[in-house]
Amino acid sequence: MAGNGLPSLGRVKLCDLIACEGLPSDSYKLSVSTLSQSLAQYSAAIIQFPSSDGALLRSGLDSAHLYFHQRASYPAADMIHNNESREWCKTSGYYADPQLWQETYDFRPGLTPPESNSGLEFPPAGLPDIFSLLGQAARDILDAISFYLNLRSSPFTEILDNVPLRSREISSSVLSVCCYGRPSFQGPQHHNLTTQEDGQLVMFSDHEHQVDKSLITLVKSDKAGLHVRDFHGRWVLVDGDLGPQEAIVYPGLALYQATAGYVGPALHRTEISNMQGNMYGRCSLAFKLMPKSMTSLNCSEMRAAGHGVEAQFQLPVPVDDFMQRSHPTEQLFNRNNFPSFNFPTAQDGSMKPLMRRRKNNSRCKPLPPSKRLRLEAQRVLKERVQDIADKKGIKLRFCNLKECESHIHTLDSPCANTRMEIGWPPGVPFVHPHDLPNKAKIGFLEAYEPGWTATHDMENQSP
Repeated sequence: MAGNGLPSLGRVKLCDLIACEGLPSDSYKLSVSTLSQSLAQYSAAIIQFPSSDGALLRSGLDSAHLYFHQRASYPAADMIHNNESREWCKTSGYYADPQLWQETYDFRPGLTPPESNSGLEFPPAGLPDIFSLLGQAARDILDAISFYLNLRSSPFTEILDNVPLRSREISSSVLSVCCYGRPSFQGPQHHNLTTQEDGQLVMFSDHEHQVDKSLITLVKSDKAGLHVRDFHGRWVLVDGDLGPQEAIVYPGLALYQATAGYVGPALHRTEISNMQGNMYGRCSLAFKLMPKSMTSLNCSEMRAAGHGVEAQFQLPVPVDDFMQRSHPTEQLFNRNNFPSFNFPTAQDGSMKPLMRRRKNNSRCKPLPPSKRLRLEAQRVLKERVQDIADKKGIKLRFCNLKECESHIHTLDSPCANTRMEIGWPPGVPFVHPHDLPNKAKIGFLEAYEPGWTATHDMENQSP
């Protein structure tokens, strides 16, 4: 992918990502391809808003400057953020994390912020309009990713908030107005700062990096400083050359779970540098599109589109449990262990490989049960063999059905050589599923695909 990938972070216009009825336009296909490839290579992309929307975002940042500047130098005890995962869908109003030199005002429609002890307090201006703007943009981006993954239209509607919210509903998604490194903000945060020889201050969080539990996160900041880890494990400054009406988008853990690992979440960290002489610190607007707490994350849409689903994604996960659970990043980002975005797209962004898959899936007659059974068994076998080969650093070549007809009775064949090279476990049959009778295929799937019999129609067992 490095050879044919994007030379830098992908830039797409939001208006080109909005789906319309009928056949997709060339600009839509190109934008979806650029967005998806940028997420695969850099775990982030740049979204260009219309000029009128850019003005709203800039005014929101200006309002954030004034809001945090007028606050006290140190927050009251009840405003110290303790990062309780149980409260993931209940945060509202102002809170602070002195250890990270960070202040946040969360705007969550349907939830009234707690009253401040200091009396009347006005929140940053324009938050409802900014929430609406970024929320719709996040949904359009999510639909664009779904299109590239060959999913049906708006496949995540069931796990998203109603639009608009019903009476007495509280938004799961949240707009966070953040301020990092405000000079007048005092506290025990100084141990996190490193003074360089040139006098600049540089800060990263105590945990060095973070992963959002959102589906999609959109960030607009007034200064550069957001770093995201790319596909090769390098930290990339993603907002270094943003225009006045541009924002950063990156995927979160919920989308990783809902797509069976095909869309990896972004590992990110925030740097604060050269804050001397800056009276406001670094301000940003961060919208997180979150799933509803009373729903579950499952991969049914991925299965329906023909994607392989690993065992760890087989069972639905309640959203509330998912949000309260810890997710070790070393397990999430071992990319050899799960499928990920794959972009063999042509340079013109025509998405021809995707269109071929759609043609094969939609224009042909439904496959007979025996054919579906063979294809499913073949997919599982290839995944298991590929897992072993990846760990050993071996590049595999799988032969097709016609080739195999001449290999079955030959000891010196690609199949036999592959068996020996990867060290396939003795006593475990290594045969192509198209050579197996149906009962053997069913046994193969039950052994290597946990939960297969529980999730597949029994008509596949017909002879």
